[in-house]
Amino acid sequence: MARVLVGVKRVIDYAVKVRVKPDKSGVVTQGVKHSMNPFDEIAVEEAVKLKEKKLAEEVIAVSVGPAQSQEVIRTALAMGADRGVHVEIPAAEYELLQPIHVSKILAKLALDEKADLVILGKQAIDDDANQTAQMTAAVLDWPQGTFCNKIEKTDAGLTITREIDGGLETIKTKTPAVLSADLRLNTPRYATLPNIMKAKKKP
Repeated sequence: MARVLVGVKRVIDYAVKVRVKPDKSGVVTQGVKHSMNPFDEIAVEEAVKLKEKKLAEEVIAVSVGPAQSQEVIRTALAMGADRGVHVEIPAAEYELLQPIHVSKILAKLALDEKADLVILGKQAIDDDANQTAQMTAAVLDWPQGTFCNKIEKTDAGLTITREIDGGLETIKTKTPAVLSADLRLNTPRYATLPNIMKAKKKP
């Protein structure tokens, strides 16, 4: 596996108490702390671990969203991703962006970057859709492993342990593939200050 593409979404921080706008059109995002979607942090950690085990050569973090999405790409770079791709969507249009749009963008990037693996968080904590990974796999016509609890590289491809209702399921898949990270896959590392400084120089 040469290249791993990881999706990172900027969401309202999980510790923030969300308030609904007075006109009920959505939630208040102005002046609210945002951070990387927690499931995407797990996806980044897994990609970086693959690189550390010499199973991947390059980790590319991708975010689709307004200018502020650069923050979460920087976080991914500080965690160990090699470079970032920001697909900028103006804030006004971003509110209309659906998982189907993101999955088409990710699929196109996966082909352009010749990725061998796409790892996404299983869902974002803002819309809770849990659709992007599955739709990205469908657009690419690649095998998918969702709700990953454990990912192991084999000669034939990957052996994935999935979290399902009532237990765990093990599947084997060939690469290229699309995976979605579940909560117990790993514990994401904190970005250290030296790595945050290094991230500033990454493309």
